[in-house]
Formats: sequence, C-alpha cells, structure tokens
Amino acid sequence: MSSLPPVDHIQRTRDQYASLGYPPYAWVKEHTQPPFVALKKPLRECRLGLVSSGGVYKAGQVAFHYKDDISLRVIDRATPASELRATHFAYDLTDARRDPNVVLPFAGLKRLVDEGALGELANNAYTFMGGIYSARKVREHIAPELVQRFVRDEVDVVLLVPV
Repeated sequence: MSSLPPVDHIQRTRDQYASLGYPPYAWVKEHTQPPFVALKKPLRECRLGLVSSGGVYKAGQVAFHYKDDISLRVIDRATPASELRATHFAYDLTDARRDPNVVLPFAGLKRLVDEGALGELANNAYTFMGGIYSARKVREHIAPELVQRFVRDEVDVVLLVPV
C-alpha cells in the first residue's frame, strides 16, 4: 500500500482563497494551550460523538447557504449516505458529494464499532459549515452548543472532521 504525500493545508487554503477572489484567510491565533484530558477508559468502551465542518446536511434539511452561517444540522447515524448532501463556499465539493463519508465518516466509524475498536457511535452527528471568519462566533455560539449536545448525548470522546 503506497502512502500519499502530506498535504500543506496552509498553502492549499491560501491558494484556494486566492482562486476564489477572497482576501487572504485570517488564521486564528490562540495564545493558550488547550488542556490535555486523558480518556478515562479504553476507546473500545467509549461512545464517540461526531462533528464535521464540511457543510453536510440531510435531504429535506435546509442547506447551509452563506459564509459565517453558524447554524448546526443534526444527522442521525442511521441516515443512508444517499440522503446526505454537502454545500460549502470554500472547498471543492466533488468528493463530498460523491461520497459524504469523506467529510462525515459514518461508514468507517461503524466499521470500527463492528470490529470492537470503538465502543459505540452516538445516535446523532452534528455538522456546520466551516470557514467561519469570526472566531468569536465559533467560541460563543457553535462550541458551547456542541458541548451542550455532546454532554446530553453522554459521549466520552468527540471526533472533529475539519474541512
């Protein structure tokens, strides 16, 4: 099995924004390290929460529609891939529309549960449209809402799939 070369996400983002005619991306600079929290039990006993910034939504839900859209979509883990859609202003959606698992990896996570490497997947996944220019909006709106939902869902660990 051959390995793929690493992707320089910073340069890729700069190039993509330039190609779309946007001003240079303003990277968020944090001045404090987040606290490290070790798992209290093995991953094979954990309930995993899933969140993606890939703009994924279920057919019938309102699509994400503008830059700085800070709304969330709730997607049941049993939702077939054929019912998932993706929209986003800042990345090439070709692969996400062909196979939503590239940005919302239900299939791979379910396989890990079946293999016993992961205890279980929470019933709901949460999605939003990344590329939000306001770090304040993420800190004050999206992050607290996600924390509240993951606490309610009694998850042990969360996987963020950034796009």
